Amino acid sequence: MFKRTTVPTSPAKRLLALGGLAAAGVGSVVVEGAKQLARGRKPDLGALIFSGSTGLQVAEHLARMRGAAMKVGQILSMDNGDLLPPEFSQALAQLQQAAHTMPNHQVDSVLRAGWGAGWRDAFHAFSPAPIAAASIGQVHKAVLKSGQVLAVKIQFPNVKTSIDADVANISGLLKAAGLANSLKGLDSLIEKARVQLHQETDYLREADFMESYRAELAGSPQYLVPAAYEPLTRPNILAMDFMEGEDLETVVNESQAMRDQTATRLFELCLKELFALGVMQTDPNFANYKWVRKTGQIVLLDFGATRPVPDQTVLAYRKLMQAGLNEDREAVRAALVDIGMMTEGVNLRYAGEIKTMMDVMIRHFGRATVDFADRTFVPVIKAQGSKIALDRSTWHVPPADTLFVQRKLTGTAMFGVKAKARIGLRGLVVEALRGNGS
Repeated sequence: MFKRTTVPTSPAKRLLALGGLAAAGVGSVVVEGAKQLARGRKPDLGALIFSGSTGLQVAEHLARMRGAAMKVGQILSMDNGDLLPPEFSQALAQLQQAAHTMPNHQVDSVLRAGWGAGWRDAFHAFSPAPIAAASIGQVHKAVLKSGQVLAVKIQFPNVKTSIDADVANISGLLKAAGLANSLKGLDSLIEKARVQLHQETDYLREADFMESYRAELAGSPQYLVPAAYEPLTRPNILAMDFMEGEDLETVVNESQAMRDQTATRLFELCLKELFALGVMQTDPNFANYKWVRKTGQIVLLDFGATRPVPDQTVLAYRKLMQAGLNEDREAVRAALVDIGMMTEGVNLRYAGEIKTMMDVMIRHFGRATVDFADRTFVPVIKAQGSKIALDRSTWHVPPADTLFVQRKLTGTAMFGVKAKARIGLRGLVVEALRGNGS
């Protein structure tokens, strides 16, 4: 169920919303802080602000603000526990499913500005209730007078103009919480969120990528891409074909064969983007896809997070995957350093732990068929990886291009886990490296 709440539009209102965000947690902070003092412990301000029910209140305020504030929360929710308290990371993760939407008067205001006061005259029907909502916009189903059915993505008002101020305010809030030990990594994550959001607010850019994917995947009928409807597309309004289908996550309740097929196609697409297309839609959120039950086709819906993959990044991943196929551990080490996933210092200082992790990963993922329901390797990876993670001198932020590719690869793998899929991953990688992926 969507919650209709007016999006704060002016800088003053958004600043007040952030003030409300901070105020929401004051009572909880005072009470819990007093409890800790009574137990003879010094209160930890950062943990108090961003844990338990207070963390949930912070996440709820970010969801109400939408735009940059919510997007920063979503980006931070990808944190693996090194930067933020686990309770707050879990609260932020809920933003991926946050369902706050604009009331009708704001929808009408945006469409009047983009299409003119008589915008309704072009439609036979326009659903007042959104069929989807995310951090920077919501989607409505509409039918033109011609009978053509469209999905219309409407950007929340003033999102683009509020990005930099929102990001600065959120950054200040996090710094005030005392997360000083991780500011280097935190600042980098927030900056990446800022840049990405500026790109995602340009719906003309997204329409161009959508058309590019339609052309590139025209010979791959297992994927469906909507066509942008240019007459009604604006920088903050994206009109496209309405695509029938079910939520991708419903596949997890289907037969093993259907789960395997769907996960395989997602991996094939990911590898095709990396090694053939030279561009990648880097947001792995399952809501960016639909699934057609009758045909098994996958519908690609969102291209806002699409970005070119530089040649040097493609080459680095090619070397990494080829080294993995060859079970060449030294080449894997070199490729991980080259790709920016670890430093040479870490490679030397924790050679034993890295070797153990590589042995487990190569053994698990080198099989002809990888069973994503088999998680027996995870405790070994966690045990060895935690030894490195506890050494803060090893912390570093990989290059942005590597982070975005890893985000997509990891998200695709997580679908495999959720679907308990069995995939011939080795064969897919071999074909992709040969350039024969379909």
